[in-house]
Formats: sequence, structure tokens, C-alpha cells
Amino acid sequence: MPIKIPNELPAAGILLKENIFVMSETRASTQDIRPLQILILNLMPKKIETETQLTRLLGNTSLQVEMELIHTETYESKNTSREHLLKFYKTFREVRDRNFDGMIITGAPVEQLEFEEVEYWGELCEIMEWSKTHVHSTFHICWGAQAGLYYHYGIPKVPLPEKLSGVYLHRADYKNSMLLRGFDDIFPVPQSRHTTVRREDIEAVPELRILASSPEAGVYAVSAKSERQFFITGHSEYDATTLAEEYKRDLAAGKRPHLPVNYFPGDDPSKTPLVTWRAHANLLFSNWLNYFVYQTTPFDLSQIK
Repeated sequence: MPIKIPNELPAAGILLKENIFVMSETRASTQDIRPLQILILNLMPKKIETETQLTRLLGNTSLQVEMELIHTETYESKNTSREHLLKFYKTFREVRDRNFDGMIITGAPVEQLEFEEVEYWGELCEIMEWSKTHVHSTFHICWGAQAGLYYHYGIPKVPLPEKLSGVYLHRADYKNSMLLRGFDDIFPVPQSRHTTVRREDIEAVPELRILASSPEAGVYAVSAKSERQFFITGHSEYDATTLAEEYKRDLAAGKRPHLPVNYFPGDDPSKTPLVTWRAHANLLFSNWLNYFVYQTTPFDLSQIK
């Protein structure tokens, strides 16, 4: 089954060319089925790029998904046109009276700030509190995962000596998790961040469970034992060239970044990177949608609490 997205969303044309099953609003309205209602709080600066990455993964499952995009009111995006936001996005105020099967909170390039210094921190806290009673399962990514762990469980983020960038090998710490069902014993994940969360801080919280980690990159996947919150520190959704673009951006800014690890063939940045994480990215999102949203969400969304 496809993901249902607005007819004119830029992701639609891109995904159709990739042979991803996309259903227009017009066609979906003729089907007698309740699609999963998935809310995406997009905090990334290049919103169209992130929309496409997430839509690609949510659309590659056997479930019909209806996606709703929201952005923060307390911060105006400098990299996405106001016209695009007005056409395809809502604000939290416009959706707060609704319930959703699932929600994704993306990363954001603000990790070197203290949480309370982020312009939209108050609004994000309100959304995360609301999610506990209006969303059946919430999936936090990268800085969004660090923000969620800090807000819900008081776990601090810790600065790294230098930026963590590259494709790192990870292993399951808790092999019985359905989120990792079908995963290989070792699986690659793109990482791109300046901060981390400590294993010992997470293990000190009885309500949390570490699902997967990397010797080099640290904790990767954490779940609440209720299995209604997931915290993913990496970027499985990244495109082939995303890390390369970040590397070139940092070079241009005079930051002298290290070459992303295990990424460019032969560590030669002039060569096109090969995607080694796509299969696990698709499995990660399809497992979340199937086992923790579709299989357990109430048919009547008003019953979420």
C-alpha cells in the first residue's frame, strides 16, 4: 500500500520516478480504508529534502499512510520558502485537537546549543507533552531523540570532542525488539552529530531500554519499555549524498572537518558514495509502522490516551 501525500508536494514526483508507490489525495479519497495518520514535525532546515527522505521510507510498506506536516511557529525557516510552508504545512495549533497513530520528530542543526537556548524549545516541549496523550507511538530522530530523552527522562546530551560523521556499524543490544526484526547481526547507519547521550545515563532510567549501539558511535536506538516512544540517534533516512553535502558545507565554512568515516570509496571525496544502509533504513521504518503503530493503535483514534 502507498503513502498518501498532497498532489503537488515536491516529493511526489521524485518518488514516482524512483518507483515508490505514492497515492494522490484524489485517488485515496475513493478507498474505503482507514489509513494510518502520521504527523511529522520537521525541524530540519532543508525541509523539502527531509520530507522526501521520510516519505520515501514511509511509502515503502504494505500500509496506507496519511502524512501531516507541521513546523514551529516560534521559529521561521530560512531555508524553505514561506509559500511552501503555507501550502503543505500546518502549525501545532492547527492539529493539537486531533489524535495521531504515529509521530516523527526530526533532527535539527542546533545541538551545540543548550536545549533551553533553542528558540522553539518551549513550543517543542509543549508538543512532546501533548504527544503522550494524542499520539500512539512517537519516533524521535537525532537531535529530536536527544531532546526527547532530555525532556521526558532528564537525560543530558554530552559534547563530543569532534563531529561524528560517517557510516558506522551497529549491533543489537536487545535482540528481541520487534523494531530490529529482520536486521543483520551488524548493520550500517549514517551518523552526523556533535553531541551524544551516555549509555550509563540511559541505563539508570528503568523505563528505558537500549536496543542497539556502536562501539564507535555509541547508543543508536532506545525505546521506552511501554514501546510508545523510540529514540534514534542516527540518520537512516539520509540520501546517498547527504553526508557529502554536509562535509563540503563544513569545508566551505572553514571548519576543517574530518572525512566522513566508511563513506567515500577509498576515502576519496571526489568519488560518489555508495549507499550501504538503505535496506536497514526501510526495515527500521516498516517495523515501527507495522509493529508499534498499525498492530497496536486503536481503530478509533479518540481512544488514544
